[in-house]
Amino acid sequence: MRVERDTLGEVQVPDEALWGAQTQRAVENYPVSGLREHPVFIRAFVYLKKAAALANRELGTLDPKLSEAIVQAADTVLDNFEQYRAQFPVDVFQAGAGTSFNMSVNEVLANLANVAMGGKLGDNKPVHPNDHVNMSQSTNDVFPTALRVSTIMLLSQLMPELTRLGVAFDEKGDEFASVIKSGRTHLQDAVPVTLGQEMKAYAAAIKRCERHLLDASHDVYELAIGGTAAGTGMNAPVGYRHVVVRHLNELTNLTFRPQRDLREGMQSQLPVVAVSATMRNLALELTRITNDLRLLASGPQTGLAEILLPAVQPGSSIMPGKVNPSMLEAMNQILFHIIGAATAIDYASQAGQLELNVMMPLMAFELTFSIEILKNYLPVFTEKCIRGIQADRERCEAYYISSPSLATALNPIIGYAAAAEIAKESAKSGRPIPELIRERNLIPEEKIAEIFTPEFLAGQADRENGGA
Repeated sequence: MRVERDTLGEVQVPDEALWGAQTQRAVENYPVSGLREHPVFIRAFVYLKKAAALANRELGTLDPKLSEAIVQAADTVLDNFEQYRAQFPVDVFQAGAGTSFNMSVNEVLANLANVAMGGKLGDNKPVHPNDHVNMSQSTNDVFPTALRVSTIMLLSQLMPELTRLGVAFDEKGDEFASVIKSGRTHLQDAVPVTLGQEMKAYAAAIKRCERHLLDASHDVYELAIGGTAAGTGMNAPVGYRHVVVRHLNELTNLTFRPQRDLREGMQSQLPVVAVSATMRNLALELTRITNDLRLLASGPQTGLAEILLPAVQPGSSIMPGKVNPSMLEAMNQILFHIIGAATAIDYASQAGQLELNVMMPLMAFELTFSIEILKNYLPVFTEKCIRGIQADRERCEAYYISSPSLATALNPIIGYAAAAEIAKESAKSGRPIPELIRERNLIPEEKIAEIFTPEFLAGQADRENGGA
């Protein structure tokens, strides 16, 4: 162990650690979960520190040699991230506002810079973690900025996977366009639909969620960096916020912009909450769809069993031959976590007080983790579950042809009252509607052939939409 000092006194730090006294205090003070910050969040922090060093040099407030040392230290971490990831040991549940993690990044970069310049770990010279790496910054503007940068980075990975899921449902819609089946409302038999229409509706819901996520992300591109401690910009040079955002954009190839009111950026995390809320809405929609698929696949003998899911693993340790909807069950659990995380973010958002929301560490963990688990699972879910769905055409036809709700199609032809009589007889006897129609000679055979087709029974809306 080596002995370091901060404003509270002496601290023992592991000899080989790149972090310093304040990080070590956090490690000892918050041994909570064993969870560490998301890798993309750490990288966003390091990008921001590099951009700050470049901006401070450009504006003449930081010695070029020290700036270059900080830039090189940042590049060392970014280029060899897995090697250095363990050097950021602060738990995700930490002191308010994220001061502990901000100082962890400051100390790691300062130590790397000093060693490269011939200094020793923990000496804090010639590069000081507060005076130089943290120059023109405060945790209060750095942490929310890194949160927004990492959110955009992770959303850019999630969005293509959402698109692929929507495409997969669209393709299933085309594949099952001719599979007519009984619709269900109130979980009771309803007028016929096609399995393809159900799948197309799922695709439309996914696409709508994509659009909402894009809309919600718009304000996340506004960064409060340069506001320093309370949004007033104290200790930052004139023009700093514009210069640091320009450098950050060059480093990330993204299009961030300075927030107009930096005080709002300290007080309010509404843009982050908006993304979280949209993630919750996406999770709710996916839960609905996933539950539908589990219901449609229930069986194989005592459920609906209208669709067949790919078998991915044995379903029971005691019942031989049992196969469960395992991919759907895993998705449900992921979605439930996202919904719960959004609730935690809601509470953290309203807990902001006066000039600062100190609950940002919780928000950062919950949002980055939510995006991470969904974007990791979606490609597997799409390929191993959705693309492999098969239709049991015979069972779908047997259900719809025996459903009394099929009589609804007869309303314009024989009238509601006569159709109701047919429906009651069908429900009582269990005989199919077409059979009863033929028996009573209510409709010519050619008309029956026309009526009981997917185009007639379930195609009116599609015809009005040009076949969409």
